[in-house]
Amino acid sequence: MAKKKGGVGRHVTKNVPRTFSPNLREQRIWIPELNRHVRVKLTARALKTINKNGAYATLRKAGLIAA
Repeated sequence: MAKKKGGVGRHVTKNVPRTFSPNLREQRIWIPELNRHVRVKLTARALKTINKNGAYATLRKAGLIAA
């Protein structure tokens, strides 16, 4: 697509839409309230939220742990 139409130039042979995927990781988290580890698959952003708010509160709000 031409630059004035929002593309990268006129001599481009293929136009493929960019894909976005979350930064997922499998993590083993210690939860002191349950006195055990829990293995969860979460994003790097979710890890920051767990560090800020605490593992038990965050996982309970997400519905991963029954109250």
